[in-house]
Amino acid sequence: MVTFTRPTHRLRNGTDMHPFRITIPTAQLDDLWRRVATTRWPDELAGADWSRGVPVSYLRELAEYWVNDYDWRAQEELLNSYPQFTTAIDGATIHFLHVRSADPDATPLLLLHGWPGSVVEFLDVIDRLSDRFHLVIPSLPGFGFSSPLTEAGWTDGRAAAAFAELMTRLGYARFGVQGGDVGAFIAPLIGAGQPDRVIGVHLNAMFAFPTGDPADMAALSDRDRERFAAMKEFQDGGSAYMQVQGSRPDTVAFGLTDSPVGQLAWIVEKFHEWTDPAAKLPEDAVDKDRLLTNVMLYWLTGTARSTANSYYERFHDHAMWAPKPRGTVPTAVAVFTTDYAIRVFADKAHNIVRWTEMERGGHFAAMEAPDLLAADIRAFFDGPV
Repeated sequence: MVTFTRPTHRLRNGTDMHPFRITIPTAQLDDLWRRVATTRWPDELAGADWSRGVPVSYLRELAEYWVNDYDWRAQEELLNSYPQFTTAIDGATIHFLHVRSADPDATPLLLLHGWPGSVVEFLDVIDRLSDRFHLVIPSLPGFGFSSPLTEAGWTDGRAAAAFAELMTRLGYARFGVQGGDVGAFIAPLIGAGQPDRVIGVHLNAMFAFPTGDPADMAALSDRDRERFAAMKEFQDGGSAYMQVQGSRPDTVAFGLTDSPVGQLAWIVEKFHEWTDPAAKLPEDAVDKDRLLTNVMLYWLTGTARSTANSYYERFHDHAMWAPKPRGTVPTAVAVFTTDYAIRVFADKAHNIVRWTEMERGGHFAAMEAPDLLAADIRAFFDGPV
């Protein structure tokens, strides 16, 4: 599926770090196109829209583009233009991009994606940040070119410890962390576990949960109440994917692993629902080829089960949901148009020192509004964090 390029770099602690290059065999791509071309399509209600899920008519058109116009080799070349490596941590292979700044004194910054994302999310912020930061962009454990996980127990806390170890191996004694979605769960855990090393945590697409204190609800602004209502609407009507992955990840994996169009639909629905509401279709919010490249990283690596399983681990991790001390690491929150972040709740869990309300861009901020996200990251770490 992929090739490793030697020589191997042996670090001072005896661990190996392997330069990595993506090289997908042509036969694997041919198999993908054959599967798409022979898809058994479902029927569709007359006048169907997105309220019941992805419309067949939309997905057929996108699948045709995928087969006939999308150029994986160009996207593969783009990904390979950035230095990539793998290393074994805690029994798992961790894949990451490592883009060092020309400034030797630049701040190391760990960028963490979520689901259904990948390292592809950050391609449009690399050039906007790499003059100021040494960028470390890993695939989450079990995602993308990080090995599919075959061992139970890979919780967000375990992932946080693995990424702290990764930064140690790279020689970064002090560093910042940025994360969205799942990354917004993991990033604060890195700060909590390494408070003397993490200089700041920047979050987008974060969830902030009510504590049960009536005073918190009484303190909500009108905008907060709108977000709280939207959060409840999501939990009631938009979280089925999460419940399935969090309870039966192995079952849903059969369809996603066997059908590329099934995998495409599973992901593209979220790009429709979670991107800026001003966008009518997913490709109005993010570049169509970039969206398909993100899907490709799920399909080509066969990680549908492994990524779904991360929800099972999160749902069944008692430590994840147990009360915790308030974080001490300085934290910034960038709130995009579809985010549910409510400061009254967030302040109870994090040491919030910066809170920015964005006028455009949605859940996939690094893809939708890379200029705004990068500018906010720079402003936060350039300040007194």
